[in-house]
Amino acid sequence: MKKYFILSIFSFFFFAACNPSEEKEEKKDTYVVDNYIKQEVDIVMRDGVKLHTTIYSPKDKSQEYPVLMQRTPYSSKPYGEGMKTKISPNIHLMKEGNIVVYQDVRGRWMSEGVYDNMRAYIPNKKENQADEVSDTYDTIDWLVKNVENNNGNVGTWGISYPGHYATISAIDAHPALKAASPQACIGDFFFDDFHHNGAFLLSYFRAIPLFGTYKDTPTDVAWYSLPKMNSQDQYQFFLDKGPLKNLNEYFQYDKLDLSAAASKDKIDDFLWKEIVEHPNYDSVWQSKGIIQHMDKVPSSVATMIVGGWFDAEDLYGPLETYKGIEKNGKDNYNTLVFGPWDHGKWASSGVRNAVGNYYFGDSISLKFQTDIETKFFNHFLKGKGDKNSGLPEAYVFDSGKKEWKSYDSWPPKNVVKQNWFLSENSNLSILPPVHKKQIKPIKFISDIKRPVPYSEDIKTVFTPRKYMTDDQRFAARRPDVLVFETDVLTDDFTLAGDILAKLKVATTGTAADWIVKVIDVHPADALENNDKLQDHLKMSNYHLMVRSEVLRGRFRNSFEFPEPFVANKKTDVNIKLQDVFHTFKKGHKVQIQVQSTWFPLIDLNPQTYVDNIYKADEKDFKTQTHSVFTDSSIEFSVLK
Repeated sequence: MKKYFILSIFSFFFFAACNPSEEKEEKKDTYVVDNYIKQEVDIVMRDGVKLHTTIYSPKDKSQEYPVLMQRTPYSSKPYGEGMKTKISPNIHLMKEGNIVVYQDVRGRWMSEGVYDNMRAYIPNKKENQADEVSDTYDTIDWLVKNVENNNGNVGTWGISYPGHYATISAIDAHPALKAASPQACIGDFFFDDFHHNGAFLLSYFRAIPLFGTYKDTPTDVAWYSLPKMNSQDQYQFFLDKGPLKNLNEYFQYDKLDLSAAASKDKIDDFLWKEIVEHPNYDSVWQSKGIIQHMDKVPSSVATMIVGGWFDAEDLYGPLETYKGIEKNGKDNYNTLVFGPWDHGKWASSGVRNAVGNYYFGDSISLKFQTDIETKFFNHFLKGKGDKNSGLPEAYVFDSGKKEWKSYDSWPPKNVVKQNWFLSENSNLSILPPVHKKQIKPIKFISDIKRPVPYSEDIKTVFTPRKYMTDDQRFAARRPDVLVFETDVLTDDFTLAGDILAKLKVATTGTAADWIVKVIDVHPADALENNDKLQDHLKMSNYHLMVRSEVLRGRFRNSFEFPEPFVANKKTDVNIKLQDVFHTFKKGHKVQIQVQSTWFPLIDLNPQTYVDNIYKADEKDFKTQTHSVFTDSSIEFSVLK
């Protein structure tokens, strides 16, 4: 290894905030200012690129402390004079004393280099060749050799994109890295965030410049700007815009000397350009995925993967990260925590825990921080560090019973697969059709001018979250949404694990999307337990969306090699829905909804096959009639 050095060090010793805009907040909470020293360093990587790093060290020098590090594309600010008011994964770890480090990743904010979304991992690096894995290794190496009073142990954590970098830290890990907690971690951009099974998350449109605006010099101010929609109705906004290529104008940052013809196809945003030019799961997306490299996580690193059952952004990533380490690391300490949260809410200091309109209870996040997260890091960074941590393998929240459960594996060992069939008369039945004559198509018209909304709210969002627990009655009452449900349950029915929708479908067109939703239909006498429920809703007959997923039909056999449907031909379409842990309680009903549009959560499928939907023309979009056959089934993972 090369020797690393600091380009510059700025140490700040003060007891009050120097930034007037933060003075009021600092007076409320001065714990960090009172108890920590802030240091800013630029650490040189093996290829010469300098990464800006902020170090918060306890003022008490009477003992040694482990290092807790987060690498982020979202800025390690405040820069210069000023300190964060909260550091560490939670307040307990902050007050117990740890050396806490934040680093701007390569190409972001005050770090040098050029940014690449989910930069590809290089397994066998040549001398001076760098990636995010080597940047993490080099940073840890510098920290343990140069930061005073460190005990030689390092832990990493992060939520969302920083969660991805926590996963990265565990690959080919530095010997000093003892614990990593990837939380809501991105696993693959073709299945997380901007895509779901190949369908583009149109509702993430405004977030693209945040990750795709080019810069190549350090800066402490934002260099990107978000698109202005000039509308409060996102459904109508995107419907009026038409084909995806009409959005190109929002990603043109240099409009000088452009002819009208040239400007239509010009794209300056490198993320949008990557999405447009790579509509399939080709080598570009495959190289950026991290799940396939979980065999590179050594047993010397303990991992705790954290996620939320109702995380609209990153559900695939944490589940697949956990499963990938389990599959490849038989000797690894690897645990899973999943609670009733949307994106990152387990880090909240609030008492009340709800997602959208659905209330799950109080102090759920606080209990996680105290009883699980703090114990994990303390055991591996300050304690014995053996596998006897006292924590369960899987600590998961039953979102139906609203209670925590512990298991020694995930899914639990006593899970069996059951197929439930989408039968006539809107029945969801355990009994398959006996004779071919019983297999019939159930048809609906997918009107391209009137797509099914994903939410009944009239609003615009940066990234959608609330819809994950939305009442689905509005969708169930549309003719282009097929509904299948059980009778009222006479016993509790618990799902624990993934769900596979095995659809048999046909379409009059050559392309279609397929969306499947699993719904918990509450009884008519359900009690009101949420004083923040939207005014137009009642818990009576509430249709809680437990899980949902889309598959772009062209990818039914391969995400890399798409293919059209043959018009009017019965075709198998299998859709994997991510894991759930949910009890449908006695007196409730299980409902399945099947539809073909989900707007503008995902973009509109032309329903006529084109090679690249991002370049489709208005004329390609056609209303079609779709059919779902009654030998279609839903494979549940049922806890016995």
